[in-house]
Amino acid sequence: MNCIITTAVKPGSALEEAANTIAGQLPAPFVARGSQSLEQIKVKYQAEVIIAVTRKGLVAHTPGGDFFFHPSMAELRIKNLINGKDDHMVNAMGLQEGMSVLDCTLGLGTDAIVASYVTGVPGQVTGLEAAKIVALITGNGLRNYQTNSIDAALRRISVVNADYQHYLAGLPAGSFDVVYFDPMFRRPIASSSNIKPLRLLADNRELTTAALQQAVRVAGKRVVIKETRHSSIFAGLGIQTIVGGKYSSICYGIIETGRTKCSD
Repeated sequence: MNCIITTAVKPGSALEEAANTIAGQLPAPFVARGSQSLEQIKVKYQAEVIIAVTRKGLVAHTPGGDFFFHPSMAELRIKNLINGKDDHMVNAMGLQEGMSVLDCTLGLGTDAIVASYVTGVPGQVTGLEAAKIVALITGNGLRNYQTNSIDAALRRISVVNADYQHYLAGLPAGSFDVVYFDPMFRRPIASSSNIKPLRLLADNRELTTAALQQAVRVAGKRVVIKETRHSSIFAGLGIQTIVGGKYSSICYGIIETGRTKCSD
């Protein structure tokens, strides 16, 4: 996917320097904004995606819309937890303070943020994201986005730009308490149209039996898969334990591994 890095209009030296650094990391060409519109840059350089470095963060302008980091429902879900309400993902994972979670499909990081809040300072949450642009923008957001109350949970998440199949294969058995997959953005949900640009940028491969077998090896306690309620993926992967809200369109498939996390 042809990508260009630029800045907001009148960026200043610090923002332009940051944009040049990001261009080197991706890597992608940096184009000074000057007086050019994004559309002019897109046409001139035949770019499919333009990442603009702005004072508020990174914004990827894609054919499917603008992609930028935001905590989505994470703040509300954490507020509900504080008020004593259940969270179906937290329950499915069996999360407690101090546990470790490997989120194999990080995306915007919403679920990882909730997991980071629950596991706390002694816990560990690592998010894998195969798509470089998604990993870049989500990683930058987790490091810099300012919230009212959950900044610490964002900052504790480690983002790795990696294919989960290869990453899992290189881990020792029992490396994490929970291994988590959220492959559901492969299919649109009417109420989730805001993830359209994410779906365009992300790795949309289906979860395979081979990857699931690696996840079972790596997970000390559970493998958890998030999917739509009537998805065929659970049956296809042989998952029999399925939990979720009675009226929710989302369910979680659980595989108990019956081990404990290996010692550091």
